[in-house]
Amino acid sequence: MESRWLDGGSVDLDHTRLEAMTPEPLLTRDYETRPSLVYERLRQRHGPVAPVDLLGVPAWLVLGYREALQVLQDDAGWPKGLENWRARSEGRVPADWPLGPSLEVNHVLIQGGPGYKPLRTAWDAALKPFQDPRHPQAKRLKSAVTAYADELITLVGQAGGTGLADLSAQFSRPLPLMVASHLLGFPGSQGDDALMDMWRVLDAGPDAEPALERLLATLAELAAVKLETPGDDFPSHLLAAHPELSLDELARELFMLLGMTSDHVGILISNTVVEVISGESSVRASLSAGMVRETMNRVVMRKPPLVNFVPRFAARDTPLGNYTVRAGDPVWVSSAAAHADPLFAKHVAPSTTVSTRAHLSWGAGPRQCPARELASTVAAVGVGRLFERFSHLDLALPVDQLPWRSSPFMRGLRSLPVRYELASVPERPPAQDPAAEPAETVLPDPSARQRSSLWRYLTGLIRTGR
Repeated sequence: MESRWLDGGSVDLDHTRLEAMTPEPLLTRDYETRPSLVYERLRQRHGPVAPVDLLGVPAWLVLGYREALQVLQDDAGWPKGLENWRARSEGRVPADWPLGPSLEVNHVLIQGGPGYKPLRTAWDAALKPFQDPRHPQAKRLKSAVTAYADELITLVGQAGGTGLADLSAQFSRPLPLMVASHLLGFPGSQGDDALMDMWRVLDAGPDAEPALERLLATLAELAAVKLETPGDDFPSHLLAAHPELSLDELARELFMLLGMTSDHVGILISNTVVEVISGESSVRASLSAGMVRETMNRVVMRKPPLVNFVPRFAARDTPLGNYTVRAGDPVWVSSAAAHADPLFAKHVAPSTTVSTRAHLSWGAGPRQCPARELASTVAAVGVGRLFERFSHLDLALPVDQLPWRSSPFMRGLRSLPVRYELASVPERPPAQDPAAEPAETVLPDPSARQRSSLWRYLTGLIRTGR
C-alpha cells in the first residue's frame, strides 16, 4: 500500500486488482428492500469506492459524492463505451450476463468514442424545440401532457368519485409513455402497442425478449416513415440534425428516449406523490404554492429514480477513494449512495422550502441527461394535475409497506395504492395562447382508444378493482 494525502489526512491506497478480489454481491434481497443500508455497509467497509459483484461480474461502485463528481465530470479520464472494458475484451464477461443486452444497445446514453459528440449535438438540437418554453412545440407538448393526464384521471374516475386506485399502474407509468409516443410522432393511437411492449421490456419478465424484438421492429418502421415523410416530432428533428443516422441507429435512439425517459419520469411522479401525501404540512403547502419542482428536487435527493448510472471505464490507472482503479475497470456511479454521503447530506436542510440543485439525479458534467428539462416538465405537470383533479389522496398502505422494485439502474414503486376523492368540478386550465394547442394535441377518438391494447389494459384495471 501507499499513502495518499486527502483533505488534511492520509489514506492508504489499496492496489489490489479488481479481478483478484472477492467482492460481495450487490443485487441481494437486502438491496431490494433497503438499499441505503447496503450502501452504508459498503461505505463503512471500503470508504467512498467499493468493489461489488454485479450478477457474477466484478465492478467498482462509487458511493462518495466527491468521487462521483470526479468521475462524471471527467469524460476523458472515465469514458463510456463498452470497447473500453478490459474484462470484456479479454472474454471474461459471460455471454449470458443478464445486464449484457441492455448495455449492448449502443445509444446516446451508453456510446463512447468519436461517434458520441455528433450524436449528442444532434440530440440537443432535436430536443431544444420541446424543452425551450419559448418554442411553440414546447407549448404544444405541455398542453398534450395536461390532456393525457386529464384523460387518465377521468378514466380512474369511471370507477366512482371516490375509491381505490393504483396510481402507478393507472397514472404514473402510462402518462410518460403516452407523452413519449406523442413526442415520437406515432399516428393516432398506433403507438399504444409499442407502449405495452416497452412496459414488458422494463418489467424484464418472461415475455421481455419477444417484446423487445417487436418494439425495435416497430421503431424501425417508424424511423422509415419519418425518413420518408418528416414531421414536427423528435425523430424527424434528430434526422435533420444527424442525417447520417441509419434506420437501425435511429431506432436505438428512439428506444432510449421511450424507455429511459418514461421509466425515470414515471418513478419520479410516484415518488413525488408519496412525498406530498406522507410528508409534513410544509410539503403540501409548497405544492399548493405552485412549487412542484422544488418538491421534486427534494424527492430526487432522497429517492432518485436512477440509482446507478451506466458504467464508465478508467482510461488509465487512477486513484479513486481508497483504491487504485486499473485501466479498463468498470466503474458504476451510484447517485443514491452519493446523496447519502455525509459530505453532501450534511449540507441539505430537510425542512427548507427551496432545495439544492447539486443533486446527481440527471448526472453531471458533459454527459448530463439531454432530456432532463423535458422529463422534469412532464413530471411536474403530471403531479400538479393530480393534486388539482383529486380533492383528496391518501395512501392505502403505510408508507413503510409500499412495495419497491430495484434493478441495477432504477428503483421505483411496484404499485402505489391510494384512496382518492375526485374534485367536484374537474377543470382544464386554458391554453396559454391560441397557438398552444393545435390539432396535434387533440386526443384520439374514443373508439380508437378502446381498440388499443394500452386502453384495454387500463380499463381492465378499473373493472377488476385493482
